[in-house]
This record gives sequence, C-alpha cells and structure tokens, in this order.
Amino acid sequence: MSLSFEQNFKLGILGGGQLGRMLIQSGVDFNIPFATLDPDDHAPCSTLAEFHHGKLTDFDTVMKFGAGCDVITIEIENVNTAALKALAKEGKKVFPQPEVIELIQDKRTQKIFYRDYGIPTADFILVENAADVKKNKDFLPAVNKLGREGYDGRGVQVLRTPADLDKAFDAPGLLEELIDFEKEISVIVARNERGEISAFPVVEMVFHPVHNLVEYLFAPAELPQHIAEEAEKIARSIIHELKMVGLLAVEMFVTKDGKVLVNEVAPRPHNSGHQSIEANVTSQYEQHLRAILNLPLGDTTLIQPSAMVNLLGEAEHTGLAKYAGLEDVLKVSGVHVHLYGKRFTKPFRKMGHVTLMDADVERLKTKVAFVKKTLKVIA
Repeated sequence: MSLSFEQNFKLGILGGGQLGRMLIQSGVDFNIPFATLDPDDHAPCSTLAEFHHGKLTDFDTVMKFGAGCDVITIEIENVNTAALKALAKEGKKVFPQPEVIELIQDKRTQKIFYRDYGIPTADFILVENAADVKKNKDFLPAVNKLGREGYDGRGVQVLRTPADLDKAFDAPGLLEELIDFEKEISVIVARNERGEISAFPVVEMVFHPVHNLVEYLFAPAELPQHIAEEAEKIARSIIHELKMVGLLAVEMFVTKDGKVLVNEVAPRPHNSGHQSIEANVTSQYEQHLRAILNLPLGDTTLIQPSAMVNLLGEAEHTGLAKYAGLEDVLKVSGVHVHLYGKRFTKPFRKMGHVTLMDADVERLKTKVAFVKKTLKVIA
C-alpha cells in the first residue's frame, strides 16, 4: 500500500496560492492530509488545510515546515532548494527533486540544458547586466529575460531596435532570438518514480497583448497531427532527461515554417492545464498527486473540446473583489467557474478561471467571446 494512504501521512506544499488550492481540492478525493506554507496570511490555501505562515526562500522556515511532512512538493519555483536538499538527505520525499527545481529556477541554466540535450529552442546569448545587453545590439530583435524570479510575464522585455535598449534588465539574464511564431502551445507531462510518463493533449494559448500572461486557451490545439506529435515527443524527452518526478508544463512556439521550439518549462501544475479539471478523464492536479506519490498515472484523454478563460482583475480596479456578470455566465451550458479565494483584486491579478466545454468548436469559441465580454472582476 502507498504511504499516502496511511493515516499519519502528510503532504506539504510550498506555496499557498491557487495552484495549491486546486491541488488540495483534488487530494480530498484521496483523503490526503495537506499542510501549506506561504508568506501571505490570506493565501488561497489558508482556509483549506493546515496552514503555516513564512517565507518560502528562508532555509530555517522551509526546514521546520518540511520536518512535519512525509512528501513535499511545490506550487511555485521560488523556494529554498538548499533546505529541500537537506530534507531529502534526511529521508523526506521531495518532488520535483530539488536539483530539478534549481535548474528551472534560472532561465539561463534552463536554456543551457536544452542546448546540451539537443532540445529545439530559440538561439540565445547569456548576459550579465544592461551593459552586456547593449554590447549585443546586433542580436536584436530579441527578448531580454531575467535569469531568476520572473513569472506571469514579469522579467520579460522585448527589445526590437537599439532604441529599446534602455529597457534592458540590469541583472543576469539572457537575450533570446525573437521568434516569428504561428501559435503558442503547451504540453503537460507527468512522470512517477517508476519512470512511467504520460502526456496531456496539446493546448493552444492566447496571451494578453500587454501583460504577457495567458488570457485564454483552447484544447485540443488546432494543429496538424505531425506537429502535435512532435510537441508531445519533445515534452516527454525533457521530463525523461531531467529524470523528474511530478508534473512538467512545457510551453512551446510553433513557427510559421512548422518547427516546434521550447520556450520555458514549469515543474508543477500550470495555468495551461486548468481546463483538465472538467475536460480530461484525469486532471493535471490528480496527475501531479499520482506522480509524486508513485501511483499509476491517470488517463489523460480529452472528454470534450474545451477552453479556459483566465479571470483577471480589471484595469484601474483595486479593492474588495466583485464578480460582475457572474449570473449571466452561469446560465450558459458547459460553463464551470473557479474562483481562487482572493478577497482583494488589483489590475490583472489572477482571480479565477472559467472552463468551457462544447462538442462544437465554433460554439466553444462563441462561448469564450461571451465570457470574456461578460464576466469582469471589479472593485
């Protein structure tokens, strides 16, 4: 019998945000006791499970938290990996492994990993500071990315001409070739300790034009079969080469000439997999639990074409959240609303998501447009 079904077992999550919240919601079906650690007293997980307040990057805090857990996982990469390594040495199960988290924490080491293992990705140059970026102006147009601590569109800057060089980050990062892509896609893969690997169908993402975070997505992606198969093959190869245990989201570009290039990866449940809660036989959250608990991986078959719309705080709205248009959206067949338990909204904060399902893809697109127009998070 798996350790996770013993009555004294506890699964710890570093991070108490919406990803942890949905992981806990999935784990309730398995009767898994959870503990979460987060620096925000009012984090989305704070009311759902045993909650600890503290910094995820502080060695002693993570060590103390981990001491009371049997298995430790993450819902955000910005955590103290030295503490996780120490906990693993003490016999705690830490998944994804601290070494994998450490590699992915820095976009520079991520890109070097792709290059070393022959994984297709955009050309890049490592830079140490803004002056270094300016020395490489001949590489423009390019994307300047911070090496560490950039997420949800932060830490990414497009530099098209020398006139943009003043926007360069004055910290270690990279310059990446600006790809003229046709689509942005994602494949979520999982691997357990036995080495079993399973992939979810490819999804197609549409990003916010200014804030560089996913606005909505469609599953499955509208792609030629050979491109979808290539994307899945690449995602499987990455988790295999990393020998990672857990869930890995692989974001990729499809270029206009039909190539598939890896953009970035995330070693945890991901925004591009929220729709799997209703739309797939096994959700990404249940799959993550199955992987880190060394259980058989679940069936990832898509039940019906689906879409996911992120609910972002409206511009110029800060304060106690209100959900205008919620009743109108709930009248639509195939709509599933998920609110993240965040009391206060601010511009472009992720406050929830809506999954939409329909056997007819054109009707699905109409529903997406309706939700985007109708449901607004205001103060």
